[in-house]
Amino acid sequence: MVRVSFTVAGTQSGERLDVFLTRNCPELTRSRIKKLIEGGHVLLDGNASKAASILHSGSFITIEVPEPEPSRIRPEPIPLSVLHEDADIIVIDKPAEIVVHPAHGHPSGTLVNALLHHCKDLSGIGGVTRPGIVHRLDKGTSGVMVAAKTDSAHRALSEQFRDHSIGRVYLAAVKGEMGVQQGRIDKPLARREKDRKKIGVRIHGKRAVTDYEVLGRRGGISLVRLTPGTGRTHQLRVHLSSEGHPILGDASYSGGTSAINLGDPWATALVRRLKRPALHAWLLEFNHPETGMRISFTSEPPEDISGLFDWITGER
Repeated sequence: MVRVSFTVAGTQSGERLDVFLTRNCPELTRSRIKKLIEGGHVLLDGNASKAASILHSGSFITIEVPEPEPSRIRPEPIPLSVLHEDADIIVIDKPAEIVVHPAHGHPSGTLVNALLHHCKDLSGIGGVTRPGIVHRLDKGTSGVMVAAKTDSAHRALSEQFRDHSIGRVYLAAVKGEMGVQQGRIDKPLARREKDRKKIGVRIHGKRAVTDYEVLGRRGGISLVRLTPGTGRTHQLRVHLSSEGHPILGDASYSGGTSAINLGDPWATALVRRLKRPALHAWLLEFNHPETGMRISFTSEPPEDISGLFDWITGER
């Protein structure tokens, strides 16, 4: 059992309990915090409370995190491309079309199943369905990911993601030849009311920032380097679509490819064969959770998109 206490400052008065804990306990997911509150593991001034309870200056919060339950997820011998591994972390090159953790419709065959088979000792702080998982890549996104093997590493990495000190760079092929060489997309995002699985630009959403640089333009499409300043769900996909340049292959956000003709039969065939968004997590940089040393890892784009990237920049 891990017990953590907080005293509410004057500047935090009026905040909801669950919002306060989400910001101050970055190692815990929102759903995990919700379950801890509902289970009576969070006390506000000594009393069990509700997620929507309003805090006051001087209020005392105690949160008890039970020892993680034994994982019900079965280890599976799924091959992993390991870029780095030590006693605290494992960095992998995630292939496209693999889901990060079990969820509805994907009870097995996930990255977590593979990690449990490979590591045996993942951090349990993320809960029984997400052991070791500090951040996610969408199912169709390939590239660099880090997972925690200890609870202390999980907390340290989560803090870096929370304060945006993690360095991340993505590469994407998008529709249209972007006219501005580089810029910033600063638009708030939230789930759509009519389709909760999708994200949209919403005036009352959470702030989301993406910096971009155009690396090449050809045949009516562009290759862009993306540096997210925040980590919202589907952020890069929605931001680019909102600018009129959806990621190729991302049919959920109007990046369908069936009608595309690049004027080059070889390149056109590459685009039309895309079975996922042409989005790749190229670089991940962070402070090692134990040594504090700044380390970075890169992943070359896989075959299904590397040829297209090269074609756009004239390297093929």
